[in-house]
Amino acid sequence: MIIGHYENCALELKANRLKMNVIDHVRDMAAAGLHSNVRIISSLLLTMSTNNPELFSPSQKYQLLVYHADAIFHDKEYRNAACKYNMALQQKKVLSKISKVRPSSTGGTTSAVQAQNFPSEIEVKYKIAECYTILKLDKDAISVLEGIPSRQRTPKINMMLANLYRKAGQERSAVTSYKEVLRQCPLALDAIIGLLSLSVKGAEVASMTMDVIQSIPNLDWLSVWIKAHAFTHGGDNQRAINTICSLEKKSLLRDNVDLLVTLADVYFRAGDTKNSILKFEQAQMLDPYLIKGMDVYGYLMAREGHLEDVEVLGGRLFNISDQHAEPWVISGCHSFYSKRYSRALYLGAKAIQLNSNSVQALLLKGVALRNMGRVQEAIIHFREAMRLAPCRLDCYEGLIDCYLASNGVREAMGMANNIYKTLGANAQTLTILATVCLEDPMTQEKAKTLLDKALAQRPDYTKAVVKKAELLSREQKYEEGIALLRNTLANQSDCVLHRMLGDFLVAVNDYQEAMDQYSIALSLDPNDQKSLEGMQKMEKEESPTDATVELDGDDMEGSGEEGDLEGSDSEAVQWADQEQWFGMQ
Repeated sequence: MIIGHYENCALELKANRLKMNVIDHVRDMAAAGLHSNVRIISSLLLTMSTNNPELFSPSQKYQLLVYHADAIFHDKEYRNAACKYNMALQQKKVLSKISKVRPSSTGGTTSAVQAQNFPSEIEVKYKIAECYTILKLDKDAISVLEGIPSRQRTPKINMMLANLYRKAGQERSAVTSYKEVLRQCPLALDAIIGLLSLSVKGAEVASMTMDVIQSIPNLDWLSVWIKAHAFTHGGDNQRAINTICSLEKKSLLRDNVDLLVTLADVYFRAGDTKNSILKFEQAQMLDPYLIKGMDVYGYLMAREGHLEDVEVLGGRLFNISDQHAEPWVISGCHSFYSKRYSRALYLGAKAIQLNSNSVQALLLKGVALRNMGRVQEAIIHFREAMRLAPCRLDCYEGLIDCYLASNGVREAMGMANNIYKTLGANAQTLTILATVCLEDPMTQEKAKTLLDKALAQRPDYTKAVVKKAELLSREQKYEEGIALLRNTLANQSDCVLHRMLGDFLVAVNDYQEAMDQYSIALSLDPNDQKSLEGMQKMEKEESPTDATVELDGDDMEGSGEEGDLEGSDSEAVQWADQEQWFGMQ
């Protein structure tokens, strides 16, 4: 009986296949994911249709064009796919005209079956917009999606529109589209983040999710999650940290990778490098394939002098995916802190190609351009980073450094005052304002007052300690500087602080301890050139005889470095050529 049953099924399947036309076969192959097969057969069938227009009906030709375009889209030939999708839409217009002139005489059932099998015109328009977005033709993508009536827009269409509007600076339209996504899908958390990033109040966003929170058990954490992200995008880093920590400690959300990455990022924004690195490492241990946030982690590690670890991290991420900006940014940070600025510039440009919204990639390219003396180009990148992340102070710091590098003290002061007024008087904003004040001999006292206020709020804030030490060095208050640095180093270990303490100790003739401090600084960052110079200078002063021997050795090393430098120049030409390829000249 079982054999008979299978025979009957086989016969029935064969009979159904005999009833299928060629378009049905193409549709089934497309549904089965046989894209390369669909591309070949649809191309042949379309040519047949061109040579004999009576061969296929207008509806069949429309379907063929869509399936052909889908296959091309799968092959990542986006410009070609967009062209074919547009041809399909033109065919759909012809079909609509014919349908109006000659209504179907076969009844509603046949029409319903055809409608069910038909590729959606709205889906075709969405695919065209996808092609344009990938091709960086954002205006064309917006135009296509705006051509879809509001009532017919699906959540994914509204989400794409919102992201495109936000990128184009059309904030009001972006807010409207994000809200429409939330209306249809109240748990669309990326849409929530989008709204909060556009300064929509946390309470308003939370109200849009209240019904689903109350109706579904174990979702009470969502309102706290929204509050945490509202604090983050409002620049209130400390309250954001406290809120995320309260979430992370809850048993149901403990060891969540996304929460840990968010917490690490907020620690970074708050200037707490130690805790930021710690949380990134926790997230990595939980998810070895993690990519999100690793660009910031790589930057911090490079800045701390752990270049070998950064190189390993970049290689590991390239093995996971080279289609994300993060591994390119990490490799760029390694190059930048190895003083290979041309290569860092190329890698930053490649990262921006992959993700034009990557703030870390924009900052990498900005600092590389600044260090290569291309200050005006650097300013453009820092401004774009500021637009994308208005609460990230490192974006403003980069721009201020550019102004100062081009003697634009007035512009730098205006920017620093604006940050201070907008984000309030915290340790970071006070230090930024003090940094600019230090550039003007007339505002040295104001700088001192600002730094004292910053250190009163956060005695361990490294940037404030460094700037205060610089000020004390100018005033030749070496004992006071030594006390400041010793107090700070009692709770943390930092290459720059140890090196500065070494400089201060040299100034008071305490050479032995100064040598120890330089050694500690070099153990933390073997590439710290200033610590190495300080140590070498002391060794020469202590032993003139040895200094002569060392000088010869230095000369030999210098000749080796000269060779490296020549290689570096040739490499710079190579990367400059690649910059032209990426349109950076």
